[in-house]
Amino acid sequence: MARLGVNIDHIATIRQARGGSEPDPVAAAAIAELAGADGITIHLREDRRHIQDRDLKLLRQTVQSRLNLEMAASEEMIGIALSVMPDCCTLVPEKRQELTTEGGLDVRLNLTSISQAVERLQDAGIIVSLFIDPDSAQVKAAHKSGADYVELHTGAFAEAKSWKGQREELDKIENAIRLATKLELGVNAGHGLNYLNIKKVASLGGIEEFNIGHSIISRAVLVGLDRAVRDMVELIQYA
Repeated sequence: MARLGVNIDHIATIRQARGGSEPDPVAAAAIAELAGADGITIHLREDRRHIQDRDLKLLRQTVQSRLNLEMAASEEMIGIALSVMPDCCTLVPEKRQELTTEGGLDVRLNLTSISQAVERLQDAGIIVSLFIDPDSAQVKAAHKSGADYVELHTGAFAEAKSWKGQREELDKIENAIRLATKLELGVNAGHGLNYLNIKKVASLGGIEEFNIGHSIISRAVLVGLDRAVRDMVELIQYA
């Protein structure tokens, strides 16, 4: 049965909008875990637009499940990860001007530098995942890098406007799952998944964990975080 990792970046986004101390991502993580989340995901960005270094340190002390740190494969972020020691690091592309991560990591083009980052993190005992598009060349490159997992970028599927478009993107995801499994890579997925489309991806099988943030936090504004997490857990379990 697939797991749910709850991304709490947007809790920090709300806090940073006023520059105060609430809502607290640490408290949100605790509520999400109590509601059934199997892990907590955060993205420490270079510009610190939402999650702060203090959040990461406190979450490492308080998260009871698994802490997944999304990060650029930069020297600064690798140093922070080696200091804080999250359970998993997911390497993602990062641009200052983007509102959210726009696509997958180009592992094939940056194989040498990514492989070096993977090795440094793994040597410290950290599980490493690479956030990639559901593309066979990228899956093969991820395998060459020595990563433990790939996280398939589901944004193109989520943004498809027609059933035909969704079906084409689902086929790409399914093919990527099969190839990654054949290469003995673990498979996670995320980006753009919500309460309406999660079943279509979860029903494919082969995905160990879904990392979902925006739609859960958006629903939490209306019904509360506990209810929002429980609803998503139920959808994944019964897909």
